Amino acid sequence: MIQVRELHKHFDQTRAVDGVSFDMKSGEILGFLGPNGAGKTTTMRVITCFLPPTAGTVEVDGLDVRTQSIAVRERIGYLPESAPLYGDMNVVDYLMFVAELRKIPSADRRRKVRHAVDVCGLGEVLRKNVGQLSSGYRQRAGLAQAILHDPPILVLDEPTRGLDPNQIVEIRQLIKDLGRQKTVVFSTHILSEVEAMCDRVLIIHRGKKVFDGPKSELSYGRTGKERIYVELRANGDVAQQLRGLPGADAVHVVSRDGESTRLHVEAPRGRDLREAIFDSAVQQGWKVLEMRRDTESFEDVFRELTKDEQ
Repeated sequence: MIQVRELHKHFDQTRAVDGVSFDMKSGEILGFLGPNGAGKTTTMRVITCFLPPTAGTVEVDGLDVRTQSIAVRERIGYLPESAPLYGDMNVVDYLMFVAELRKIPSADRRRKVRHAVDVCGLGEVLRKNVGQLSSGYRQRAGLAQAILHDPPILVLDEPTRGLDPNQIVEIRQLIKDLGRQKTVVFSTHILSEVEAMCDRVLIIHRGKKVFDGPKSELSYGRTGKERIYVELRANGDVAQQLRGLPGADAVHVVSRDGESTRLHVEAPRGRDLREAIFDSAVQQGWKVLEMRRDTESFEDVFRELTKDEQ
């Protein structure tokens, strides 16, 4: 549904996006992450035809954003950072206005508006002016205009920004429900949203892609290896003994405290060394105080991938 190849976008001497490539298939939810200024919003604006690429190609449902931009926009529902709302219109009039802009046939407009209202939970505020709505309802109204024409692709730029915890949970569930039928790209700074909603994660930093894969792979960290944490009570060089285990790529001593040694044992992905470590401990007469598969948090991996080299 979306194919990005070597996308570059420059503003004078600033390279906002620098050679980013990725694909998305139908029914996929992509969490688009990066620090402020990483190039997320610029990439989304190119995909939605608000900005032309400096170089590279972007296709949406097989259509080129340079030469077929009107057809691309018809297939995308876009919620930008600042939702395109008119504060002096009430909610139903605003959505009817958007339906007309989207060239939805007049016979279908009320049905389409009613569907968007029901999906986004706007029934209680239909006759209120948009300018009088809370931030949560404003975001819902912005999302309603994005889905009004039933597009196969949704591009949502920080859809939960400014919402309270209850509203965030509601919008998360709404995006998950929409993702069952549509391709969804959403950017966020809240990593828990990625864990809760997305199938896949794309992280960019300073305009370059630094991670692209299933969210489950983030737990492996930058090394991409299985990691076992083990605390042993033993005499001698425990680390050296464990380095001899078949499949052990590396052993790192975390700390020592008297006879207790805490270590990380790394192995290729999919290789679980816990049983081998336990058997070795029994043979050597070591006491196993703790052992577990160790995964990195999203926050730790994100910081590692987006920190600047000194």
